[in-house]
Amino acid sequence: MSNPANALENAFQRIADTPAAPIITNQLLQQQVEYVARNLSNRAGVRLLLSCLLAKVDNPAVDVRKPYTQIGDEDAFSGRTYDERYITPFINLHHLPCNNTTAFLTPALRNRNATLEKGLDLVGRPPQLYTAVLDLLDAVHQQQISAADMLAETIRCLILLRDERQQRIEALLTTLQTTTDAIPLSAEEIVHLVSQHLNQKGTSRLPVLIVAAAYSAAHQHLGTQLLDLQTHNAADYQTGALGDLELTLIEDKHGRVVTSYEMKDKPVTHEDVERALQKLAKTNGRVNNYIFISTANIDADVEEYARSLYAQTGGIEFVILDCISFLRHYLHLFHTLRTIFLEEYQARILAEPESAVSQPLKEAFLAMRQVAEAE
Repeated sequence: MSNPANALENAFQRIADTPAAPIITNQLLQQQVEYVARNLSNRAGVRLLLSCLLAKVDNPAVDVRKPYTQIGDEDAFSGRTYDERYITPFINLHHLPCNNTTAFLTPALRNRNATLEKGLDLVGRPPQLYTAVLDLLDAVHQQQISAADMLAETIRCLILLRDERQQRIEALLTTLQTTTDAIPLSAEEIVHLVSQHLNQKGTSRLPVLIVAAAYSAAHQHLGTQLLDLQTHNAADYQTGALGDLELTLIEDKHGRVVTSYEMKDKPVTHEDVERALQKLAKTNGRVNNYIFISTANIDADVEEYARSLYAQTGGIEFVILDCISFLRHYLHLFHTLRTIFLEEYQARILAEPESAVSQPLKEAFLAMRQVAEAE
């Protein structure tokens, strides 16, 4: 067996200097690899393909179509192990446009124990993506192409996609800088801009970034600091966090949480408040505020119930706030920091992984800000 990490780096080096030149000469296979690598609606396909190809390069005796040890055959392997142990650090190292989480926990791929044969219905969306992946794995199995060549070709397509995306972001930033006027956007214009951004698709991570940017911009005035944000898809019970965003006092060397925010892109329910109470009951520290930030309508009964918990909990305030109302009040309260907030929000958007804030959502914000500042 070879070293899987070295195998990935060898494939990367094969095309690093000449990414424009395809490795695969078979036009149909090359087009299928490109389709899988560039499919934005589902990024699990490319990680599945990378993991299976890497396993085959690492150990030629395995069947590239059998990434489940539950199959029980000698030529089966753990695709999830290859995915998590080797693909994840590789794509992070080279900033390749893939999800940060394994493909093998997606509904189409988890809890399986069957060979990924050509024609198998994985019940995933879009179905064309999984059909293409199965066709490509079958081509390797039938020895129409080597796993090493297809692995290098897949990485080549990801490099091209990465570079194209980065070039678009840089072009938008350059244009944005040239249109910036001497008069910064007003607080209400920033509220309108952020509201427009929230109205796009796939914005569930944005309220976290809005509140984080607000505190980052004003932390010297507040005496508090943010604890590190958890990944957007990490459950609180896994991370030990009270909420999506936590604040501690700057002078507290132990980093004890005094305020916790939980973001909701749907109405806050009684059950949500109850779960918050259960989490707080397991903490040893003294939390002053537990704040829900919602992008949906606020139920008056739930709001009243949350308010009533102050005495019951011995002084913990529960409150449910509308995301845009929070932002509007903040920007007027810290009016001189409004541009700092906007820059902080933009930086956090661009720094988020694809799985949290999509490339189109990043580009949309820069384009909308360009229009707002040009006007």
